[in-house]
Amino acid sequence: MQTRRSDEEVSLPIRRDALAVWGRMMLVVAGISLLAAVLISARLLTAGEEQPVAGTEQPAVEEDTATATATVLPPGVARIGIVAGHAGYDPGAVCPDGWSEADLTKVIAQEVQELLIRKGYHVDLLEEFDTQLTDYRAQALVSIHADSCEVPGASGFKVARVTDSAIPEAEDLLVACLYQEYQAATELPRHPSSITDNMTSYHAFREIDRSTPGAIIEVGFLLGDRDLLVSRPKLVARGIAAGVVCFLEEAE
Repeated sequence: MQTRRSDEEVSLPIRRDALAVWGRMMLVVAGISLLAAVLISARLLTAGEEQPVAGTEQPAVEEDTATATATVLPPGVARIGIVAGHAGYDPGAVCPDGWSEADLTKVIAQEVQELLIRKGYHVDLLEEFDTQLTDYRAQALVSIHADSCEVPGASGFKVARVTDSAIPEAEDLLVACLYQEYQAATELPRHPSSITDNMTSYHAFREIDRSTPGAIIEVGFLLGDRDLLVSRPKLVARGIAAGVVCFLEEAE
């Protein structure tokens, strides 16, 4: 015959089961809390590495697009500035068929840049009113232009420097070298009688550092010398590059 179990005897196993379930739940909660604490600590540590301590912030490094001379060159490497006349500003002289001075100077300036880079120089390719011209410092600066398309029969090139030069000997040497080497390369005649105030008072000469030797060259007439300028821009560029090299070697 079975005896009837008391309520206390029945409820005892139930309490033990409940306590076991509760214990397991508490272990799960504790594990989750520990994992969360680890993740939060790691995130705070990473944030601490990314954020400098107040008062020790390092200034942001930004690329200097305003001054080409901000680029530090290895010792012995000369910096040369080549201006593509009218580039980024206006077309310059324009022929009836729409061919323009700016179209020509861009092509020639790029060729000059490549030739001088091959010889180991650092070359800044600049536009007509480039912001980098302000206080620009280099071993030489040459601005490339071309003459009118409205003078039938005119042929030849010319080179000039600023009238009130602070370094006349250096700039005279640059002009002389450009005359010599450009004529040797292209066989164009010199046309100094057509040098204008726009050349001897060229705006870039007023903007660059006065210790930078500068010259402006009109590579030929867009009409009379068109065959050379359009068909043989590499030859034109070779004459200019040779003039720059002549100057750098003579000035040493």
